[in-house]
Amino acid sequence: MSFERVFSLASIPCARLFRLLAAAVGGGCGRGPVLAACLAVVLAFAPIAAQAQSIRLLRDADIEHGLTELARPILTAAGLSPRRVRILVVNDSSFNAFVIDHRAIFINYGLILKAESPEMLQALIAHEAAHIANGHIGRRVQNMRSASTAAGLGVALGLLASAAGGGKAGAGVAFGVQSSALRNFLSHTRAEEASADRSAIGFMTAAGINPKGMVELHRIFAGQEVLSTGSQDPYMRSHPLTRDRMRAAEAYVASAGAAAASDPAAAYWLARVQGKLSAFTRAPSWTKRRVASEGYADVKRMRLAVAHHRQNSFSRAQKEMQALLATRPKDAYYHELWGQILYENRRWSAAVSSFGTATSLAPNEPLILASLGRAQLAAGNPRAAVKTMEKARGLDFRNATLLRDMSLAYAQTNQTGMAALVTAERYALQGRLKDAGPHAKRATGLLAKGSPAWRRAQDVLIAFEQDEKRNQK
Repeated sequence: MSFERVFSLASIPCARLFRLLAAAVGGGCGRGPVLAACLAVVLAFAPIAAQAQSIRLLRDADIEHGLTELARPILTAAGLSPRRVRILVVNDSSFNAFVIDHRAIFINYGLILKAESPEMLQALIAHEAAHIANGHIGRRVQNMRSASTAAGLGVALGLLASAAGGGKAGAGVAFGVQSSALRNFLSHTRAEEASADRSAIGFMTAAGINPKGMVELHRIFAGQEVLSTGSQDPYMRSHPLTRDRMRAAEAYVASAGAAAASDPAAAYWLARVQGKLSAFTRAPSWTKRRVASEGYADVKRMRLAVAHHRQNSFSRAQKEMQALLATRPKDAYYHELWGQILYENRRWSAAVSSFGTATSLAPNEPLILASLGRAQLAAGNPRAAVKTMEKARGLDFRNATLLRDMSLAYAQTNQTGMAALVTAERYALQGRLKDAGPHAKRATGLLAKGSPAWRRAQDVLIAFEQDEKRNQK
């Protein structure tokens, strides 16, 4: 995992929205009247987004995989696809979780670290999944669309999750909307909360997960109702808790009879997710003081390796990682972590080997592929890097850090048109249309007219021109 600077959007990432909207109306990259109307709505929303507060994501293949394993039985029970609903980590230590559309569940890392049992975190995921399955998001989007003061918010929010991106582990791309509008959008009614609780408990029961996790989750926020709004956790403000909800959850658990046994696999994945998150987000000294209590030998070694690495002790980190990989040689995510440590110690060839092993074990993991491509570029093999990065981009086109690396790889292989294109797309993804425009214009002059890459450059150029016109008014 690594942490990189992220940007607040100056506007909606138009290039990505253009392509998504075009696909939605079946027009490819065309500019028909329906697409034009949608673009006008999004551009009308740009002034609101210009004052946005950003949401920053922590991207890590291992952590996202562990959260998916915890969520899988719940999403399946809810009738949602675990392959389509992503669990993404927000770089925020406060307690919060939310959904914007049906594509992703966002959870602050602070709330993940707070979970005392896998059932508690699974209850949280089940509750947010219920908001998706019960249609709460769709109804709120429709209400937003009907409000003249938020003409573009319904369209924009429905696409923001797809506009969020990230680079290698821990990197993220910020996205945002006007803070007051976002708070209103994310706020649930008490009726919705009660409905989501009932559905969540049903999902957990159907999945064979002890619903006591819902009661444990409520207890975290018990007593917050008496605090002033400014003192409450964000989760409490957007998910109003009542004593009736507490009693209903307790009654259901009591009536369920014998509790389901805890799943050892779920306990392992929670420990692994929390172990890696805490190793990177808390001081190495904190990790070393507490690692003795870690119940899983591999997670303990992983935490120690990260702590040593962050203290610039390569030899100690190497010792832990070698012992770790000896016991789990087929674990792609541990090979990826070793590749990251090697890369950040400028051992390019060794990093390529480690990332290559990780890719062979998890061939369709875009974050690992992106890391391999970056290592190949650093090792002086830009042609291999281009091939690897293009595959990664095909799996996750929202990765801004990958686009930055791709521009370097294209430039080193004399593909200046493609280098200009991905640079323009990276700036557009970050909302920096003023910076994107010149690169998009250059790309259209260098790429074959009518080619897919040329049309992508045109998308960004249109966004830039529309933004310029709006700013001149």
